[in-house]
Amino acid sequence: MAAKRTLNAKNLETLGAEALAELLIEVSAGNAVIQRRLRLALAAAGGAEGAAQEVRKRLAAIARSTTFIDSARRKALLADLEAQQQAITGPIARADPALAVELQVRLLELGEGLLDRCSDSTGAVTGVFQRGVAGLASLAGAAGISTRGLVEDAAELLQENGYGQFEGLIPALAPLLGEAGLRQLEEALLERGAVDRLTLVQLAQGRGDLDGYLALFDARQLSWPDTAAEVAGQLLAAGRAEQALAVLDGAAKACERLEALAWHDTRIAVLEALDRREEAQQHRWRVFSATLSIPLLRDYLKRLDDFADVEAEERAFALVEAHHRPLAALQFLVFWPALPRAARYVIEHRHAWDGEAYALYEPAAERLSGDHPLAATVLLRAMVLFALAMGRSKRYRYAAEHLRQCEQLEARIDHWQGLDSHTCFVGTLREVYARNWSFWQLLER
Repeated sequence: MAAKRTLNAKNLETLGAEALAELLIEVSAGNAVIQRRLRLALAAAGGAEGAAQEVRKRLAAIARSTTFIDSARRKALLADLEAQQQAITGPIARADPALAVELQVRLLELGEGLLDRCSDSTGAVTGVFQRGVAGLASLAGAAGISTRGLVEDAAELLQENGYGQFEGLIPALAPLLGEAGLRQLEEALLERGAVDRLTLVQLAQGRGDLDGYLALFDARQLSWPDTAAEVAGQLLAAGRAEQALAVLDGAAKACERLEALAWHDTRIAVLEALDRREEAQQHRWRVFSATLSIPLLRDYLKRLDDFADVEAEERAFALVEAHHRPLAALQFLVFWPALPRAARYVIEHRHAWDGEAYALYEPAAERLSGDHPLAATVLLRAMVLFALAMGRSKRYRYAAEHLRQCEQLEARIDHWQGLDSHTCFVGTLREVYARNWSFWQLLER
């Protein structure tokens, strides 16, 4: 009986068209977004031109609006944009691909104006237009749009790219435009005014013009680790490993602290390509020693001879446990995984956990709770103490759950190793943080 009441398409079909229609009218009353979707569905049922007319009307209305879209209104806007996008790429594209391309361009043209008057702290609205770029490329390919038309549309869009919503446009269209079309696009953009460096880089990459791409970077720019890594990666992909290494060497001084992981990863790949494998191994170990990168250590170990990897792994564990950053060490031991070592490390460094790094502590406590309840308790307590000591009321419901988890773990702890029992710990909390009454209310629920 319960299965028949589950909300799914099959069960709803049993209600019949008339009952469903009445329900939709009732549900859509006062909800403009749902009403627009229903009108769009009705228009699509009548053919592509009817759906296109409905989409044009809605896109024009959005373009005319000047209302500021705050976070409360953003969800409705996103639903509206997604509905128009689905209509364009669905029934309209199936019936008339060229018409779908025209409407997709119109939708993308809304980007700059919408983002000017929209609170987009989550990046969700920008994301609609970034995905729309890929949609345009797919539709244009199916419709066989002329290179000239596609160049004109792309040039217009790239002139209105203040929020980076069209940064993926050139890579998406490059296979359709080809070398000649990309050169036409560059000329069109230059006629309209200054062209930013990223656009020129993407145009050169799309044409496969490596030397033209390299000419866009000066010595100062190539001294930046991330830029050097990007350029060296392009050279490596073209089989110019020696030149790639020279580019990386130019930024070596800025990478002494081993924080530029892209630079180090690219250098290792270049050394491997040059058959300088011992140097690559030494570099892996050096960077691992500083960063405790699990992927780097795995790559290092799998390149060792039989049995040498066991000794190297033990050496790595010793290095991790002596590392100056306890959080990095804990993350490594938990996710390697080496849970018995992680448990021991947590207990030995019990005073190092301030509870703020809950993004690490929560999954670590979860993994440790099975066989290492005391270590899990240490991390859970740290998060509880941090929330209460700092008065982080938004964390109280999590802290209350963490304290309940501690209570559940208590039954499986035989030896507290100098830590207070759960009863003593809670008693101390009540004395010290008695005024955090909203936390205690949550706990008692």
